[in-house]
Amino acid sequence: MRRSGKQRKAELQHKRAVKRGDAPPPDKQPRRKTFRRPPKLGHTLDARQAADDASKAARKLQSQFVKLDHDFLETTKHLAATLPLLRPISTDACLLDIHALCQPGSDLEIDQLSVPKRPKWKYTMSKDEVDANEEGHFRRWITQTDAIVERWHRQGNQPVTSDTDPGSIGEHVVDTMSPGKMPRPPTYFERNLEVWRQLWRVTEISQIILCLLDSRCPPLHFPPSLESYLATRKAKIILVLTKVDIAGPERAEAWTAYLQKRHPGLPIVQVEAYQQKLGEQGRPVYESHLPLPFRERLVNAMRQVHEEMLIPPERVRLDETKLKHWNPPAKRKIDWDGVLLAHGKKVGSVVGGAAAPQGKGKEENTDDVQEPEEQSSDKEGQPEWQEPEFLTVGLIGQPNVGKSSLLNALFGTHKVRASRTPGKTKHFQTLFWTHDVRLVDCPGLVMPAFTPMDTQVLCGILPISRVSAIPFCIHQIAQLLPLETILDLTYPSTGTAPVEDKRTWRDGKQSIAKNTDVRWTATDIMTAYANKKGWVTAKAGRPDIHRAGNAILRFVAEGKIAWAFWPPETDLTTVGCNEGNGIWVMRGAEQHSQDLDEGDDDESGDETDVEEIESADSEQESEEEETQVGEDADSQNADVKSTTFSRFSVLAIDD
Repeated sequence: MRRSGKQRKAELQHKRAVKRGDAPPPDKQPRRKTFRRPPKLGHTLDARQAADDASKAARKLQSQFVKLDHDFLETTKHLAATLPLLRPISTDACLLDIHALCQPGSDLEIDQLSVPKRPKWKYTMSKDEVDANEEGHFRRWITQTDAIVERWHRQGNQPVTSDTDPGSIGEHVVDTMSPGKMPRPPTYFERNLEVWRQLWRVTEISQIILCLLDSRCPPLHFPPSLESYLATRKAKIILVLTKVDIAGPERAEAWTAYLQKRHPGLPIVQVEAYQQKLGEQGRPVYESHLPLPFRERLVNAMRQVHEEMLIPPERVRLDETKLKHWNPPAKRKIDWDGVLLAHGKKVGSVVGGAAAPQGKGKEENTDDVQEPEEQSSDKEGQPEWQEPEFLTVGLIGQPNVGKSSLLNALFGTHKVRASRTPGKTKHFQTLFWTHDVRLVDCPGLVMPAFTPMDTQVLCGILPISRVSAIPFCIHQIAQLLPLETILDLTYPSTGTAPVEDKRTWRDGKQSIAKNTDVRWTATDIMTAYANKKGWVTAKAGRPDIHRAGNAILRFVAEGKIAWAFWPPETDLTTVGCNEGNGIWVMRGAEQHSQDLDEGDDDESGDETDVEEIESADSEQESEEEETQVGEDADSQNADVKSTTFSRFSVLAIDD
């Protein structure tokens, strides 16, 4: 039923009264039941049921995270509009504060976070019993982890008297709960059991595990929880630094030396997965490619680790009986020359996770040999050990670290779907590199760590569509990156023409000129970028800061704004004079602006999910816009339209 003008006016007045607190909020109406349309002609009920089952199975592998508190969103939104950004950025911001990133960072005793482990099971257990055991164990782990994270979050939001900020990711910010300071944000971690099961499966069937770390901030992708979990596995670990082309060779070498000192004995390899070429109209095009030097280093590291697996451990060598019955946990003969030269369409045959060949014998083999009595009792009814048919190499890591991109670069062709959206891989996939070696791509998981949410957004671990605290993230990232310089923004107030003051003043009574010093805030950056792109809201014509902030976060997460940290305790002379640019990795100015212009048209990326956060923000803005009509809206429309630019603006004829 169409409402009259009086009814709409009364509703708007009631909404204003509710916002002021003069009237109680209306009762929430029960949600209407969704109406399912009848099947189309020719569509059977079985076909519809199959489609529903497929969609339910896909939703099972969707990552799950907690929602932010409404008070946190409102507080940070207000602070983002009032807190000025420190300019120029301190040189210390280039160095990563490892203690604030992965440690509790307090004198209070807080337990370390852990990765959930698969509970023990027996061959005599049914599938339902195994699932029930895993679900119960996972529920207990969720409860314990939530309690630890909640205590860490509360502790960070208490007044701190020291000179360090437990919630910052740099080394130059102070107390979180002082007046005019941002509160400590929560941290996200994977809460879906089905996704963790993918990690369990990959680590169980792999003899070698490639743990991928983003070379821009490696400690974030190798937290203590993951390190402790991998230490309990029998597989050999190789640390792989990805995105070396973004971080640069100097930072990559510095991080390699840091990790070698921090994790002695673990091989560390650097790789890059893309090659830049010129496309149409001179625009850069990136294709999957792994240069030969990087490929040789990776294959040599795998060969060295494989040779170590063929050597019996010391406790077996000292016992002749155990040495006689000892079997290596991997295939003995591997054609490594064929692995090095394998590329193109002849390799990379895809075998689904459930359809992956399992070999002739057991997948898990122990280095130690049990006593004959224990062997007969524990292995009763199981086939005797046989040498595996191939060497299994698993790839694990957090979202957006480059697992799928590395696989495509290894094969030299598109074999695995790689996307700018973090966590695009939902189920582990098995691909054969050669007839001797198979690779298993594990979905990315957000590991439990004491890492602030804004740092996770900076590294692209979280999907931008799931981020609701956009002003807060822009404020935190702008403390490390000069976004106004990178995006070539103009301060919003300076874009309007000055108005002549026609008042008359007595001698010596004229007011002093206003201070013209510009102090940027996070809201100013979003407003300026919205004005630059001509993005306005639908009704009042205000700058669409939510769309602008969303686009800026995508630029940072997708690597279009290049950035990288230096290892902690790095000599500032090695860092060099950054001219207040923070962690910004400056490439060519023309190339950088070209990359940003390309991303404007497809800012939504490859995501097809409904962005509930943005729609909620748009509804809130619409309610506020309805309260302003007439000349105010018209004047704002005129001001914003004057700053709108497009590719056809050069064809305009001035009157």
